[in-house]
Amino acid sequence: MARLDINIAKLEMAASKLRAISHPMRIAIIDLLTQDEKLSVTQIYKALEIEQATASHHLNILKNKGVLISHREGKKIFYSIKNMTLTEIIECINRCND
Repeated sequence: MARLDINIAKLEMAASKLRAISHPMRIAIIDLLTQDEKLSVTQIYKALEIEQATASHHLNILKNKGVLISHREGKKIFYSIKNMTLTEIIECINRCND
């Protein structure tokens, strides 16, 4: 029987990212960011009609798990998707719901 080369660290990282995006609000944030290259916190919470603190909470989780990146422009922080491959997962989820 052939031995499989399993990299536990990579599997854990993948599972961590999947857990991070497994919340409906986080999926909505990623979906928004697939439509626009970058969005500010204000743009995100207004588009989703949620509180600013709620948006910030979900954005921090996605950023800490390596799903999103952020950069500051003056007083505003803008978020974007770190790796567009994750958008394919969201697209797949959307197709499954049709």
